[in-house]
Amino acid sequence: MKPFQLHSTIQFCCTLLLVPAFLFIHACQTHTEPQAPGYDYFPLEAGSYRIYDVTEQRFALNGTPTTQTYQLREVTTDSQTDPTNSTAFRIERYRRANEQATWQPDSVSSVRLSDDQLLRTENNVVYLKLVFPLTDQLQWNGNAYNTLGEDNYQLRHTGKSFNVLNQTFPKTATVIQQNDSTLVNQDKRLEVYARNVGLVYREKVQLQFCSSTPLCVGKAQIDYGIRYYMRLRSHGKL
Repeated sequence: MKPFQLHSTIQFCCTLLLVPAFLFIHACQTHTEPQAPGYDYFPLEAGSYRIYDVTEQRFALNGTPTTQTYQLREVTTDSQTDPTNSTAFRIERYRRANEQATWQPDSVSSVRLSDDQLLRTENNVVYLKLVFPLTDQLQWNGNAYNTLGEDNYQLRHTGKSFNVLNQTFPKTATVIQQNDSTLVNQDKRLEVYARNVGLVYREKVQLQFCSSTPLCVGKAQIDYGIRYYMRLRSHGKL
């Protein structure tokens, strides 16, 4: 074999050896673990339940504020295929005054997972509760599927722990639905979801402050509104 032919053959063989090695290294460098969607932050399973302690304060103009404490139980009962070919789960809500009282029917809602979106229908109004995969700082319109007007939600504290009623949930995600406060009103709404559990905390504070006279402006004197807190007491399967 001529020297030139021998040199070309060696180059060709080396190239054949280097190409697989390069592809292997490139694959290692560019490979990333797929991001978990986070569906288990709102597990949908028939027979599961969650019990909440609720504190509700209501303020009426020129009236005496009232405070109620009670419990709510949400039970995921069954599922069916809806017109969009998605599986919708029926959630039955019950209410009682305290642990010694009997549960009474309160309301019915439904939840479905469609196109990586968690939709909850309450009183025939559809709310976009979560968008997957759960990514910190992600924003979306919670009223995208209803006619109530734009309401921008933001996902915060993804994967962080959260404490409620002496329970620690190691991995949670907080949806800030609104957090706005001015001299004349306050609108603070948020929900916290825990992995393998679902909703563990809900806060809704919507207050209108006195603005009728200069003396009361900025004093956080409540004219009317509501403070509402849901805290998970227990959860499991029936």
